[in-house]
Amino acid sequence: MNLLRLRTIVGIELRQRVRSVAWYVLLGVFAVILIGLLALSFASFALWEGGNELFFSLVIMLVLLLVLLVSPTLSGSAVNGDRDAATLAPVQVTLATTAEIVVGKFLAAWISGLAFLVVALPFLLVAVLAGSLNPLVIFSSLLILVVEVAVVAAIGVGLSAVLARPLFSVASTYLIVAALTVGTLLVFGLGGAALRSPQEAVTREVDYAAIPPGCDPYAPEQSDGCPSLGEVGCVETSTVNEIPRFDRVWGVLAANPFVILADATPPTYDEEYGWPRDLFSQIAYGVRLAQIPPEPRIEYNGCVTYSQQQQQDPAPAERIAGTAPSWFVGLIVQFALAGGLMAWGIARTRTPARRLPPGTRIA
Repeated sequence: MNLLRLRTIVGIELRQRVRSVAWYVLLGVFAVILIGLLALSFASFALWEGGNELFFSLVIMLVLLLVLLVSPTLSGSAVNGDRDAATLAPVQVTLATTAEIVVGKFLAAWISGLAFLVVALPFLLVAVLAGSLNPLVIFSSLLILVVEVAVVAAIGVGLSAVLARPLFSVASTYLIVAALTVGTLLVFGLGGAALRSPQEAVTREVDYAAIPPGCDPYAPEQSDGCPSLGEVGCVETSTVNEIPRFDRVWGVLAANPFVILADATPPTYDEEYGWPRDLFSQIAYGVRLAQIPPEPRIEYNGCVTYSQQQQQDPAPAERIAGTAPSWFVGLIVQFALAGGLMAWGIARTRTPARRLPPGTRIA
């Protein structure tokens, strides 16, 4: 693969995109959205500690969302669009190989998707300067975002080379993106609800019938002659319910771009209560909780104080530490999908072609 020819193809593709007015409109709309988000964030998140971390993660998630929405239109017609416009055949008769043509279009689509990240950099810089952020969080989240943009671009370019019609390839790219984002959530929710198992719930409640009027067993010191919580008897009830088993289907979330981004980013916790502080940590915490199988028997003890219940529950950091990360598995699945489509697209674009779909323009 010749780097000079590859750079020429990328340059041609980028110059075509730069000349489009719609491209600047998309970037302008994105900048306006970020300005409004920045104003609202400083008016709300700044009211509590860690608001800048929440704003940083929110901007990264928003950039990923917009890239997933826009990138299929930038890459889904990269090859078959040129074929319909009769501009692909002149390039194929040059010294550029088929792999260089397809890879060059992929790199151009990747760079175009990264333009949204470039627009967001000033806003991310504001979030970084507003308070201390973990450098590892900044580096890992930006790196995963760049990788996800490349994956979507590769899927779009590969499908544009495989399918003859630009409309079908763009729609197919959107369907794959929807399957990775919304589809994995639907499979997770519906699959977990379908795979149920019985669970016994034992509830211990204070025997309120044995409490004198006007007494609070949780605060007996407020009035004389009132029994304490340990002096009042408890009533125990037991029920058996069917509960969903999300631990059996949580693996489908590994390929979700947002889950990969959140799970690959180091978590940050609130110093006082230990709860996740940003969107990355909150999403990762929810996915990690889904890995834990439910207990066949659980107990709700209403005969203890709230502080005692908090001491019994493990902290979020302990729950995450006891589960397995899944972001690298999701990246492997996405790389296999994107790489397979790219390889298939190169094989379908190679000339001379033995077989072409009916109505395919070749010159």
